[in-house]
Amino acid sequence: MYGQEKITPYNNGQEKSKQVEQMFDSIAGTYDQLNHRLSWNIDRWWRKKAIDMLRKHKPQLILDIATGTGDFAIQAAKTLNPKQLIGVDISEKMMEIAAVKVEKENLSDIISFKKEDCLYMSYPDNTFDAVTSAFGIRNFQDLDKGLKEIFRVMKKGGHLSIIELTQPVGFPMKQLFKIYSHTFLPIYGRIISRDKNAYSYLTATIEAFPQGEKMIDILKDTGFKEASFKRLSFGICTCYFATK
Repeated sequence: MYGQEKITPYNNGQEKSKQVEQMFDSIAGTYDQLNHRLSWNIDRWWRKKAIDMLRKHKPQLILDIATGTGDFAIQAAKTLNPKQLIGVDISEKMMEIAAVKVEKENLSDIISFKKEDCLYMSYPDNTFDAVTSAFGIRNFQDLDKGLKEIFRVMKKGGHLSIIELTQPVGFPMKQLFKIYSHTFLPIYGRIISRDKNAYSYLTATIEAFPQGEKMIDILKDTGFKEASFKRLSFGICTCYFATK
């Protein structure tokens, strides 16, 4: 068990996945506002870097894991021009917002959403050309099981592109990020989202999540090949790329 798997938003006795669903349903209405403000809008650039990794492979059927409010799905559809992109999440409230955004972008014929537990997906083996995820996999109740499910539904030769928030490793960004993530982020998040636990939970999972070389080892143990990572913005975010 990895450190972030033990961390739950509410400690109310429910299994982690149920608590995570409750948390994201709770903050869905303010999630986009907070995401962009708390990252100074750099999150859009992070998504672009992950999507650019897939350009030359031209995936036609894409699965976006923990799709949330759909920003990554929309950006990927516009950039990669797939025939179909399916976004899955356990939070219906988040996907309701995503569906409205997709309709406004006139992408409803390409992008669709479905409630799925990413540890037990309903899709057949070897279905997708590519799987993506932005800031989602560290919320898995069981990271190994979730990655095995992702591996299962990907076609051989398919590609995985993930971005995750991570702790910077070098001075002074490591120290500055710790101050920011333990003070401003949870206080501001609590005020705007009105959920006193959500952004403290998110900070705790960032710190506990395996990153860099450790994450590459986990991906390789799952069965992925050619796994690599690139730290972005002094290590505040990391992009992981792997092939089945």
